Amino acid sequence: MTLTASIVGGSGYAGGELLRLLLGHPEVEVQQVTSRSLAGKFVTTAHPNMRSHTRLKFIAPDELEPCNVLFVCVPHGASAGQARRHVEVADVVIDLSADFRLNNPDDYETWYGWEHPDHEHLGTVVYGLPELHREEIKNADYIASPGCMSTASILALYPLMQSGLADTEMPVVVEAKTGSSGSGGSFNASTHHPERAGVIRPFKSTGHRHSAEIIQELKVKTPVNGYPAPKISFSATGVEAVRGILATGHIFTQDALTDRDVWGIYRTVYGEEPFVRIVKERTGIFRAPEPKILSGTNFCDVGFEVDEHANRVVVTAAIDNLMKGAAGQAVQSFNIRHGFEETAGLDFIGLHPV
Repeated sequence: MTLTASIVGGSGYAGGELLRLLLGHPEVEVQQVTSRSLAGKFVTTAHPNMRSHTRLKFIAPDELEPCNVLFVCVPHGASAGQARRHVEVADVVIDLSADFRLNNPDDYETWYGWEHPDHEHLGTVVYGLPELHREEIKNADYIASPGCMSTASILALYPLMQSGLADTEMPVVVEAKTGSSGSGGSFNASTHHPERAGVIRPFKSTGHRHSAEIIQELKVKTPVNGYPAPKISFSATGVEAVRGILATGHIFTQDALTDRDVWGIYRTVYGEEPFVRIVKERTGIFRAPEPKILSGTNFCDVGFEVDEHANRVVVTAAIDNLMKGAAGQAVQSFNIRHGFEETAGLDFIGLHPV
C-alpha cells in the first residue's frame, strides 16, 4: 500500500531530514516538496546529501496537489492560518510546527505572544508523541508533532511523574542543552560561526516556548491517585554541537527511592517501546545517555541517578533534535497512523565513532 506524501517547507533542516526518511520508506512515494525561495530548483540544491537519490524539484506552495499525507515544516506561526488548506489537500496532516501543539488558545498568547487564528482546531489535533498518545494517533487526521526539547524533557520525566511518587510540593527543574541545528537554517548573529563556536550559552533560562508543551503533557498524563503534577521549571542552553539535545530533570520524591525502584518504574513504561532505551551502565565512557551517538537515529536514550541524600532523582534524556525531535518522530506517527511497522524507514542505528 504505497501512499503519496508531500512536504510543505522542505528546504530547511527538518524538511531535509524528513525528505531523506521518506525517500527510503518502503511504503511512500514522495510526490511534491514546496519552497517559496527555491521553487523550480532541484531539492538537492538545499540537500546535497540526496544527490542521485531524487530528481524532485521544489514547487511553490500554491502548486500543491492532493496527496495521502502532508507533512508541514514551516516556521512557527505560518501553519496556523493554512490548516484549512492543508486539510483540503491531504487525508492526513502531520504538522512539525508549534502552531497546533497546545490545546488552550490562551497559551499561545502567554508563550508565543500572538493570538491563534484557528481556535476551532485547537484541542482536536492529536499531540504526536507516540509514547504517550499512540492510541489517539492511530485514528488522527491532524497530528501536531512535538518540539525537540519538549520531547526529550517529557520522555525523561513522564515515568517517574506518572508513578505518583513525585513530591508535588517541590518543583521539577529541567535544563536542556541543544546543538545549533535546533535554531534552523536561517542565519542570524547568534548562529554566526565566530559567535556560536566554543560556546555554552544560556539563551532561555526562563520562558522558553517548549515549557508550555512540557507543562501541558505532564499535567494531562501524569496525575495519579488524586495527586496533581508538580510545577515545571524549564531552562535551555546552547552548546557547541550541530545535532543533539540532552535534557536533565531533577525530580524530588516523597520517599527515598533505590536504583531498583527507579529501574522498575522506567522499565514498566518503556520496556516495550521501540525507540526508547534505558541507559545506565556501570563501566565505559557512554554510561549515561549521550546525544553524539544518536545522530541520525530516532532513539531517545533515558538514564537516571538516585540522590539518596536528598530524595532526588536526576533523569537525563538524549535525542537527535532533527530526528526524534522532529522528522523521525513525524515518520513514527505516520507509521502508527497508517498501520505500518512503527520502525519502518527508521531503522538506522547510528554511527560510532562520529
